[in-house]
Amino acid sequence: MAAPAAVLHSEWVKIRTVRSTGWTLAMAFLVTVAFGVLLSALTNSRFDDLSKQDQLTFDAAGTSFAGGVLGQLAMIAFGVMVVGSEYSTGMIRTSLAAVPQRGALYFAKLAVASASALVVATVTSFAAFFAGQSVLGSHSTSLGEPHVLRATLCAALYMTLIALFSMGVAMMLRSSMLAMGILMPLFFLVTQILVTVPGAKKVAHYFPDQAGQAMTRVVQNDDTPYGPWGGLAIMALWVAAAVIGGLAVFRGRDA
Repeated sequence: MAAPAAVLHSEWVKIRTVRSTGWTLAMAFLVTVAFGVLLSALTNSRFDDLSKQDQLTFDAAGTSFAGGVLGQLAMIAFGVMVVGSEYSTGMIRTSLAAVPQRGALYFAKLAVASASALVVATVTSFAAFFAGQSVLGSHSTSLGEPHVLRATLCAALYMTLIALFSMGVAMMLRSSMLAMGILMPLFFLVTQILVTVPGAKKVAHYFPDQAGQAMTRVVQNDDTPYGPWGGLAIMALWVAAAVIGGLAVFRGRDA
């Protein structure tokens, strides 16, 4: 039986030595911060054009985190590649030969990748917040204001959870291409369309990205039937379902 520390170390070596995983984490940081700064600057320049209601309910922190819409796609790519790359290269057979205990291998992979994602997501979240607030001028807020620190930490947690969710999905599908082909349109297009359709909006509110947006808000959206902690609970359920499904498939099928 492989020692847990050795399994964790081997998974860390895999992530550290595969160039694409590092690039996707770097892209998650860059696009989240850059898009958040851009939107914050545009909002500041056009703030007086907003309706009185929009000005009163303006969420300065949430504006900084708007880049997460694109950053989550990079985190999805990271999660998918952590799992899918071993299947595409055939390295999964070598990994199983070294660590026959599939549960230990699976959870070591999730633990190391999630820890890496959490570090990058936390740095990204705080960088996006401070960069966005720096260009919002008189409309900015601070971490000391009510719920702002919670929203900043939840922004980091959401990016981590979406990577973990993607790993579970990729393990179920055992294909990077298939997983990306499903997850990318789901998060970038499908839910964005469904929330604009009156009949489908109630269902779309419970999709992972919508739950993530609720987690990062300081000013709550009246259209969303739950708050930040409800969003966290919904996101946790999605992640648990994906992780458990991935484990069941990993244990039940040949490599």
